[in-house]
Amino acid sequence: MTYCVAMKVREGLVAVSDGRITAGTQVTVARKNALIGPESNRFLVMTSGLRSLRDKTLAYLRRRMREDHANGYSGLLDAVDDYCSCLRQVREEDGDQLAEADLTFNLHAIIGGQLRDDPEPTVFLVYPEGNWIEVDERTPYLSVGATTYGKPVLDRTLTYETDMKTALKLAYLSFDSTRISAADVGFPLDMMTYLASDRTWREAQYDYDDVLQQRQWWNDNITKLVKEMPDGPWVSALAGGQHLSVVSDD
Repeated sequence: MTYCVAMKVREGLVAVSDGRITAGTQVTVARKNALIGPESNRFLVMTSGLRSLRDKTLAYLRRRMREDHANGYSGLLDAVDDYCSCLRQVREEDGDQLAEADLTFNLHAIIGGQLRDDPEPTVFLVYPEGNWIEVDERTPYLSVGATTYGKPVLDRTLTYETDMKTALKLAYLSFDSTRISAADVGFPLDMMTYLASDRTWREAQYDYDDVLQQRQWWNDNITKLVKEMPDGPWVSALAGGQHLSVVSDD
């Protein structure tokens, strides 16, 4: 399993992916994100699913780019279309063999960026079947992998108008919530931003101790906020502060 999320806010894009790889009882680390294309015209691909499917699909995509798009794609949708074509080719070649081995063709991908002719950055989520959805301002993030645990903090707080720094913090918190609850999601953490103002990608990798201050602050303050939440009559009654009738099983 993995956890990848990409956000679109007014200032640009924020993307995070965990780096833990699990295979049975073995745990290793590997990047699940990649910037593809020439330096001045790159787009991001993050994946969740069988590593062999990811590597083969991206190898086919890079080969197609060398042959037909040496200077990169003019628009992100063109890149998504070619990725989907490569994905379907891999499914046709490997799908039956995977099924015979009781494995699922399960490659999900997040593709994001702003290429030469794109008016603004955007993000697509591509399903294993090769169909896709695009992020929008009402739902400003897309995620793949173990999506359940990090979703509440994003649904409660993230909007298209969220500033970049806050979006980065929310992306980290969504990862941390997932890491706490999903044993196969963990450090290292790859974080990336794309600023629409200068059309530049920035990226960094962080390990457990690198975000110790933020993790401790969040743990301390979320506990503090729960304690400061108004009690209400139901809390006082059930906690013994008020009289509460006891329901008997008899």
